[in-house]
Amino acid sequence: MTLPGIVRLELPILQELVATGGVDDVRFMYERLIDYFPQLKGEGREALNNGGARQWKRQVQRAGWTLAQKRQLERQRGVWRITANGRQRVNDEAPSFSLVNEAADQGPFAVEMSHGDIQRMLLEIGRALGHYAEREFEYYDVVWRTNESSPRLSHIFEVQRKGNVDAALAKLKRAYEAQRSKPFLIVASERDTNRAHVQLSQSHTGAFHEIGRVTTILSFEQLAKLHRALIPVEDLLHTFFD
Repeated sequence: MTLPGIVRLELPILQELVATGGVDDVRFMYERLIDYFPQLKGEGREALNNGGARQWKRQVQRAGWTLAQKRQLERQRGVWRITANGRQRVNDEAPSFSLVNEAADQGPFAVEMSHGDIQRMLLEIGRALGHYAEREFEYYDVVWRTNESSPRLSHIFEVQRKGNVDAALAKLKRAYEAQRSKPFLIVASERDTNRAHVQLSQSHTGAFHEIGRVTTILSFEQLAKLHRALIPVEDLLHTFFD
């Protein structure tokens, strides 16, 4: 089994920290980081279980040490916290998932829509459909519940306009595994849509193939069409839910 090099581990570690709100216990990261590397699935997973786990943890620790030297994360008693430098790196390297001419890739409609605009639409659509909707809950962009007192998040939405698709998928995967929440990825660009489809591939090569069957990917324009269709009849819809 060939483990990914330290350099290849650095960005996934930072992405995981972003996905968990900026801080996490490294003990929980060992398992989640495996999803970023298809070669560690199947036979690779068996190798990890048969004596390779210590080697894998050592490699992750080395990558964490390197990131700490770069002042992109802080380590204290097994708890890793991303720094402002680390967040900047995640933001700087995100464009590698988008076309150079981002405006042309997104089209004029998507360029006009902000991250906040999409969140607002998701809130209004959720309420129109009878859900309790909330933005920026924990580290999710938008969540829906069946009602305000329900502990279960029935729907999770991550909005990607200029952000990192892999980090968004990591959040959605965590929500699905925790509560079987329905995951939605809302993207602005065709390039990000294509990358998400690759990562969610059911061929067991995508880093997030486990949630490929249950994840819905929508464009900004598709969401806006749904919003335009539902909001004018919101009062009528409520007569079915009340």
